Amino acid sequence: MAARLGLALLLVAGLHSCIRYEYEHELWLDVDGSGRVNVTGRPDLWAVFKGLGVEGDEDTLRQRARDLFERSGLRVRKVDVTYRGGRAYLFVAATFDDVNKLGGTPAFPDLRIALRGEDGRLRLQGAWQRPDSPAAAAAAARAGDDGNVAVRFHLPSKVYMHENAADGVERGNIVSWRQDARTALRGGEPRGFGALIDRRSIFYSTVGLFAGAVALALALLGVMVYIVRRKGQRATVSGRAG
Repeated sequence: MAARLGLALLLVAGLHSCIRYEYEHELWLDVDGSGRVNVTGRPDLWAVFKGLGVEGDEDTLRQRARDLFERSGLRVRKVDVTYRGGRAYLFVAATFDDVNKLGGTPAFPDLRIALRGEDGRLRLQGAWQRPDSPAAAAAAARAGDDGNVAVRFHLPSKVYMHENAADGVERGNIVSWRQDARTALRGGEPRGFGALIDRRSIFYSTVGLFAGAVALALALLGVMVYIVRRKGQRATVSGRAG
């Protein structure tokens, strides 16, 4: 039984590693809506989904991507062009103050995201879709349609539920949604995503528990010291009386 389970896990891991992402958003969120985002993809897919001009050399491409994100109010941390399997991939890493303000900006015409309070918890809701414009349609006709596109969230707190995340909740608080590039390039219906999470950050909850445990330990230590001192004082008084 153990051997079969191990084999099944290896097969699942192998299938997951075979999934090739040609364009993806990866976001790390905090409970206040701030966070950071990485976007990685082939330049032809950047042209489709973000309207980025991809003509020219790599330095020109990097500068256009930086300008696009800074124009959208993000702080760019890194822009790079890497290669995988002989193909170029444009990578941008940036930070933001409010995830609710990303959707519809020049850098995110393909993404809608909202993080709102709901009954004492936080609800993440959104969708991605190829922009409905003649330029995007023309770029889509020229783009390669192999591989997958995806959006992945590293959420800051406990996940109570998600809306059809591709692999469920991974490693405690990661949820992702994917779509084959061919379907994404066609446009049409948005690919929705969502999750319901706790308002309390895992990090601060852990720090709070740790601080509580330390405080309790110090309190117990104080009680023990007090008891020992009281016993010592009583013994001294008894000795003098004798």
